[in-house]
Amino acid sequence: MTPSVDVVIPTYGNWQLTESCLSRLREQTIPHLVTVADNGSRDGTPANVRTHLPEVRLVELGDNLGFAAACNRGVDAGDAEIVVLLNNDVECRPTFLEHLVAPFADDRVGLVAGSLVRPGELQIDSVGITADRTLAGFARLQGRPVGDAAAAQPVLLGPSGGAAAYRRAAWKAAGGLDENISFYAEDLDLALRLRSAGWTAAAAPDAVGVHLGSATAGQQSALQRYHGGFSRGYLLRRYGVLHRRTVVRALATEALVVAGDAVISRDLSALRGRVAGWRKGRGLPSRPMPPPECLDTSIGFRKSLRLRRQSYQAS
Repeated sequence: MTPSVDVVIPTYGNWQLTESCLSRLREQTIPHLVTVADNGSRDGTPANVRTHLPEVRLVELGDNLGFAAACNRGVDAGDAEIVVLLNNDVECRPTFLEHLVAPFADDRVGLVAGSLVRPGELQIDSVGITADRTLAGFARLQGRPVGDAAAAQPVLLGPSGGAAAYRRAAWKAAGGLDENISFYAEDLDLALRLRSAGWTAAAAPDAVGVHLGSATAGQQSALQRYHGGFSRGYLLRRYGVLHRRTVVRALATEALVVAGDAVISRDLSALRGRVAGWRKGRGLPSRPMPPPECLDTSIGFRKSLRLRRQSYQAS
């Protein structure tokens, strides 16, 4: 039997994208309930949901509390067996949810990655995330032809928050997303915690959504680079990466990334973010590293730098 499904869409403005996303969800082949968790939009998003989509549950946060907080509040509002997180700039095929929840037939599976493709549906944007030994996360299969969506490599750590499914029991036991991380890598952190708890991750390559946001690549803003750096610094401390054998590689990689960002962007946003994230993690309990098989050891030093550059260019 198909499990019950809650779809949570965090929003902050861009009503036109949200409306398009919701219209595609109406065409899904399995029953589900949609929750829009709004981070204080000023473009009429809450009013539009109430007026035009009364079947959609609306959770209003009143202000922009961040992606993690919006998702957590949206998930808390429901009680379905499976929780799906979906970005509002994703347009799903009608069978998206059907394929996304299918792997949960295996009781060991706690998290499932959907397949995000770029506009035109020729290239993959991501099929979940992969991580190297320093816990640097990367969009899995990014830029590859859509025909490679079922590839076993790189190693799948877990889903990207833009198209992710979780077993509610696993989500609740882990405590949901860490709200100390406002933006970026909160999905990586949750995947690390769930895999450490023994849950299995699966990919659903046929659960296809077109990621419209990937159509507008360009240089990241200072705020984006700050938050990306914050998440990295925070996770380096929470997982004790600098107290492990990977310390030299981690420090060398971060130094090169920060220096390169400073040269390109002519500011120190990436560095300031890392320092702030490191400080935020002070005094918080350490988190265990996931089992070795959850990480992709084939991502060496040079490859990690290349993937960082690729991610930067695609943002």
